[in-house]
Amino acid sequence: MSTPEFILDESVNEPGGDIWFAVPAGFTSIPINALLNPPDSAGAEELRTAIGPLLDAIPDAVGRRRLLGQVASGQQLLAALVDVGTTHCSIGLHRDDVSESNSGGHLFSLFTLSWRDIATAAPAVTAARAVTGAEGYANVEYLELPCGPASFSELVRTPNAESGLPQDPVLQIFAHLPHPDGKRLVVLTLGTTAVSRRAEYRSLVHQIAENVSFENPLP
Repeated sequence: MSTPEFILDESVNEPGGDIWFAVPAGFTSIPINALLNPPDSAGAEELRTAIGPLLDAIPDAVGRRRLLGQVASGQQLLAALVDVGTTHCSIGLHRDDVSESNSGGHLFSLFTLSWRDIATAAPAVTAARAVTGAEGYANVEYLELPCGPASFSELVRTPNAESGLPQDPVLQIFAHLPHPDGKRLVVLTLGTTAVSRRAEYRSLVHQIAENVSFENPLP
């Protein structure tokens, strides 16, 4: 069996890291901090510089306003994710090589990693509590991973009409990983409108969770 190969992000060497993880091929990380820099910061100027060529390539003012509106909407979404403890966000793009009706098409997904502060408890208790609320989780399972106990679950939701989002069902698959200190919980969430690809996306979440480490795994 060949040894898996990983592309290391610069963040692996940042001091004070609390978690190490890997995402499979097909996921592109979104630079949350860079996109949410204050308007008068150097980071915001870098963003404007990066968008400049795209704006120049759009021949009409309507198209340029549309692009700026999309960037602003994306920043609002990222800000909302950060408010609930999200520290990582990736967009998944995979070819659908299973469904005959969409052969050669593409499947999109959104993966996030979020932290939650919790009441102090043993990790196994926290993993169980995470999926025993009013959320209505389905397909619940408990596993012992290299990083400790974990619970996996699923939800299918439809966005509220007031949200302005398409009224398509969204499959959300969760992995709840208690931190060994007993005071924090990591939530891995993968969302997609490809509800029929439930098994494949659940396998992806398992793969990500199995590679999570709360101690630096690098030599």
